[in-house]
Parts: sequence; structure tokens; C-alpha cells
Amino acid sequence: MALFLSTFVNKVDKKGRVSVPASFRTALVGQTFSGVVALPSLTVPAVEGSGIDRFERLAEGTDQLNPFSEAHDDFAKAIFGRSHQLPFDSEGRIVLPEALIAHAKLGETAAFVGQGRTFQIWEPEAYRAYEREATERARRERGAFLQRREEPRS
Repeated sequence: MALFLSTFVNKVDKKGRVSVPASFRTALVGQTFSGVVALPSLTVPAVEGSGIDRFERLAEGTDQLNPFSEAHDDFAKAIFGRSHQLPFDSEGRIVLPEALIAHAKLGETAAFVGQGRTFQIWEPEAYRAYEREATERARRERGAFLQRREEPRS
């Protein structure tokens, strides 16, 4: 399973092409699709990204829902209906669709931010501001995280 770590800032050209960090590409080797799957975040002004394997697992989870339920329809439309399969070119770049560029308000650069099993693509200044806030929240909540990790498993 892919693991995405660190933050990299890369240039976005006028055609929306951006180089995916080499370590992210390496994490995706061996998947059934040579590229990334990306969609507008539901919670922040960023693009959510991962390998196709994660979306295959999401599809399996969706299959467990009643196919005629509102929850199934909402999840399918919000996730799969807004996702883009972005293949790597020969130089390890992807082409970001205009909808994703607009959602994240990307300009000449994009910050690829590792999130463990996924990554996000941010406008770098917006990310720096968000990172400061997130780091402060994590500092305040670290005790709760550590308690959950230390609880014995049944």
C-alpha cells in the first residue's frame, strides 16, 4: 500500500502540468493504473490524491451500502463522480484539470503534502497557513491521540 510523506513544492505550467514528487511516484509503482486519482477535497481548498488501489477499496466499501440508498448515491457522486484519473507522462507529470486547479486556487506552484495513505495538493501559501493551524490543533490534542494509542485492545 502506498505511503506518502513530506511536502514538495513544484511548478505548474500553463497547460496544468505538474511533476509528481519522485517518492510519491515510487509509492505508486505496481498499481493497476500508472498515475494518480484526484478529486476536490470536501473539507479544505485542496486536491485529494492517492493511487487507484485506495479508490478500489472505497468502491468495495460503497458496494456494502444499499445501492438504492441516499447514502450510496451521495458517496458515489461526491467521491467517484468528482474524481479524475491522471496518468503520468514520460517525465512523471500529471495534467491537472481546470476544475481541480480552480478548487485549490493553484497558480504557478503546487504543494504536494503527504498524508500517509493519501496526499493533498495545495496552493503553497494557503497550505502554510493551514499547516500552522493544524499543527497547533495537533499540539493541543496530542494527549487524546496518545491515550487512544495506549489503550489495551480487546
